[in-house]
Formats: sequence, C-alpha cells, structure tokens
Amino acid sequence: MVFSSMVFLWIFLPVTLAGYYLLHLTKNRTLMNVWLLLVSVLFYSFGEPKYILLLLISVLINYTGGLLIEYAKTAGGRKTALFFCVVLNLALLGYFKYYQFAAELLAGLVSHEVLPVKTIVLPIGISFYTFQAMSYVIDLYRGKTGVQRSFWKLTLYITFFPQLIAGPIVRYRDIADQIDCRRENLEDFAEGVQRFTLGLAKKVLIANVAAQAVDRIFGMDFTYLSTQAAWAGILLYALQIYYDFSGYSDMAIGLGKMFGFTFLENFNLPYKAASVREFWHRWHISLSTWFKEYLYIPLGGNRKGAVRTYLNLLIVFFATGLWHGAGTTFVVWGLFHGLFLVLERLFLGKVLEKNPIKLINHLYTLLVVLLGWVFFRADDLAQAGEYITAMFLPRYPFPYTFSELLGKECLVAAAAGILFAGLLPERFMKALGNCRGLRLIYVPALLFLSIVLLAGDAYNPFIYFRF
Repeated sequence: MVFSSMVFLWIFLPVTLAGYYLLHLTKNRTLMNVWLLLVSVLFYSFGEPKYILLLLISVLINYTGGLLIEYAKTAGGRKTALFFCVVLNLALLGYFKYYQFAAELLAGLVSHEVLPVKTIVLPIGISFYTFQAMSYVIDLYRGKTGVQRSFWKLTLYITFFPQLIAGPIVRYRDIADQIDCRRENLEDFAEGVQRFTLGLAKKVLIANVAAQAVDRIFGMDFTYLSTQAAWAGILLYALQIYYDFSGYSDMAIGLGKMFGFTFLENFNLPYKAASVREFWHRWHISLSTWFKEYLYIPLGGNRKGAVRTYLNLLIVFFATGLWHGAGTTFVVWGLFHGLFLVLERLFLGKVLEKNPIKLINHLYTLLVVLLGWVFFRADDLAQAGEYITAMFLPRYPFPYTFSELLGKECLVAAAAGILFAGLLPERFMKALGNCRGLRLIYVPALLFLSIVLLAGDAYNPFIYFRF
C-alpha cells in the first residue's frame, strides 16, 4: 500500500485516525501506541504479508542486541554485542537485496556459476527499516540514547507506517521521547494535513505526469534518440524523482504530525545547490546524515589526512550507490558523485567559491546531477552510455513537437515542477505557506485535483518503493 492510493486515502487513513483519536479520549498512551503498532503491521502486510516475519525478526535482533549492549559488564562485551547485531542486520539486507547481484557478478567474472543464481523478491522498505534499526543499537553503544526495554515500543519505532517503506530514515534518539510523551493538538494536526496534501500533490500532479513521458523516452531505441528528446527525458526524470521522493517524504512528515510525531526534514530544494557537496546537504538528508554518522566518521572522516579523506568519500558514495540498488549502474552513480566531491575538495570547490558568476556554479551542479541520473535510470551501463552519447552528439532531427512527444499535461507539470524546485524566491514560498487565507484555498484545491487524477486510474508508479 502506498500513500497515493485510494485504499489508503479513503479507508486506511480515516479508520486509523478515527481509532487513534477515539483512544486519545482515554488518555491512555499505551493503548494509542498499541493501535499504531497494529495498523502499521497491517499497512506493511497489505503488500507483502509473508515478509512480516522478516520485519519482526529484524526488530528482535535489534531489541536483543540493545539489551546485550546495555547489560554487558565489559567494554569488550558491549563491542561484541554491537558487532554481531550489525552483522546480522547486514546479513539480512545482503541476502535479500544483494545475493542475486553477487551471484550473477561472480558467474560473469569466472565464467561459471559459483553461487546458485536465483531470483529473490526484495522485501519492501528493507533498506529503510534496517538502517533505522542499526541507528538504535549504534547510538546505544555510543551512549547517545538509552535502551528501550519494551519490545513493543521498539517495534513501533521500526514499523511505524508513515516512514516504514520509504523513509525518511528516523534515528531512534530523535523520537525516543515522543513514543511516550508526544502531544497532539489541532494546530499540529492541521499542519500535518497541509504537509501531507502538498506531498500528495507533488507525487500525483507532477511526478506521476512526468513519469509517463520519461518511460516513453527511456523506452525508445537509444540509437535513434534525438538530442532534444534525450535532454527532455533526463530533465523530466530529474523532476520525477525529486517530486516523487520529496513528495513521499512530505506525506510521511505530515502523517507523523497528525499523530503527534515530529520527523526531521529530508529535502531542502536540492536543485538550487551551487556545488555537488551542497546538493548532498539538501538531497535525501536523512540518508546523507546516516552515512556521515555511521560510516564516514567511523572510517576517520577528514581527520586522517587528505588522501584518506578522499578514500573515505569514495567508500561512502560507493555504499550510497549500492544502498539504492543491487546493480552496476547504481554503483557507478554513487562513485560518480563521490568523484566530484573529491574534485571539489581538491581544487574545484575553491574555484566555485571565487567564481563571481554564481549561475555557472548552479549549471555545473545541475549538469553533474543530470548525468548522474542517467546512470540511475538506465537499465545497464551500455544503455547509459548510449543515452549520454545522444545528449551530447547531435542526432537525427526531432521528429515530434514537444507537445506531441510529452503531452500538454506533462509540459504544464514540468513548468510547475521547475518553478517550485527552486526558481521561485524563498520569501514567496514562505509567504505562500504562512498565509492562512491562501492555505484555505490551495490546499483543498490540490487535494481535490490529486484525488480526481487518482480516481481516474492515473499512472501511479513509485521510484523509491523498491528500496
């Protein structure tokens, strides 16, 4: 089940809210948490009931690991408990997400089957909930949070449906107190509804509309793809993936607000970035923060000299690419970004800082990001190479007008997407969000338009669902 589905909007969410606020009348926080836990398990089981057991095994591993870390009598015992807990987490993730990729890669390298090649269905959201669970035991080991002695409260933290299948990745220490001590009020609820509606509109009115044209262009034979169509396709994909994922994050944050939880922001207008480094401070912030805290800094960060810093960056972005998908295209995408981060630390960052024409900085960053998205979207490296060739080597004359190839709805969605991705002044955006009178007009209008499209069985893919 996804948030942008009629089942969720018309049945699951109203029933969940009604049950929660009926229990709120009892002032019994335990009953309210039990309700959220039950509906979260139901939410996950709606798509893949057989993987509920895997999710609960993940919770059990980290609950037990947390207790062992807390009650270990020696530093060595704490470290051993953490080690085995992390290994078990990564083993589950590795088997379900990377076994097939590793088996095929080994078979290709040695020209015979080393590991049995078999297709393994990827459990929904396993990358997200595994990283959340690991943040709990690692922070507990570091003394940044306290142990959670209640198995059910830890289960609620890991399985809470707003952020279960697509993030943002919520660290336990950021919401530990909210499990027992959050406060629900009408103002936060209204803010949550507004945030959810804006996220839904991003997803349905922009991402979904752009997705149709993107799939059409990437479904072409790239040897006959015109340069204009190639640039149109990757620009639209940049809009699709941003509004798809940031929209889902907005919906998750809004849902959290409705139930009294506050999640940290996950996007901050990344296409306004003037460097690749700044882009990663604005894009998928929860994942960037996770890798910084739990991989980059433990590797030594920038404390062990320049060469080690560059190596650490490449390792982190190799892992970032692999986290997104078990494939060479994702690895290349990650290393591609890592390479430019190294270059910016070597010399390019200083060039960008001294450059008086800041527009050039933005164009450079956008070009790097767009080229990276080609690898992210392509099926394989050969297809990515063919697509990039079409972008930069003039090809056959454009056989269609843009309205014929993309559709008028897509052109309107693209124009709106470009404007709201960073071209509009931030003061205007803040005023739009803060003006109560305007909110009473555009929020219901966006909700109505989104539901109309969904009711018409509109195209409704979700990119990050597979992660």
